[in-house]
Amino acid sequence: MFDILMYLFETYVHNDVETMVDQKELTEELSRAGFQRDAIQKALNWIERLSVLQDEKNHPYLASSTPGSFRIYLRSEQQKLNEECRGFILFLEQIQILTAQTREIVIERVMELDSAAIDLEDLKWVILMVLFNVPGSESAYQQMEQIIFDPAQIQIH
Repeated sequence: MFDILMYLFETYVHNDVETMVDQKELTEELSRAGFQRDAIQKALNWIERLSVLQDEKNHPYLASSTPGSFRIYLRSEQQKLNEECRGFILFLEQIQILTAQTREIVIERVMELDSAAIDLEDLKWVILMVLFNVPGSESAYQQMEQIIFDPAQIQIH
């Protein structure tokens, strides 16, 4: 499923594709690219849920998340997000790329991936996808893009 998400993100976001694509057409394109239909459906549902989570009333934790709050991870979250990943999330909060709200969306989306654990590189891409889809996160998205594509040029303010 993660491969499909990466394919869609790179194909439609990084290539600045402006056109809206019909879900059936997209499913056919992904099938022709060699992806399994059940994985395609899971990926499309993952993306759809991401757009729903932008609204605070659709996410149980967003309304109660406050800036400066400290996140305690559930055991299942700790298993999926190792110390390196959790530390990276905290780092991004400290440099104000992630807010308490976008942090919760990232964690929720990571937990919906169909892998037992996620590595730091995959986490970075999930964060980028979340920031791209959350209105008002344009600057954070650009900073995250810089971290992924040009880590030597990172300037922390």
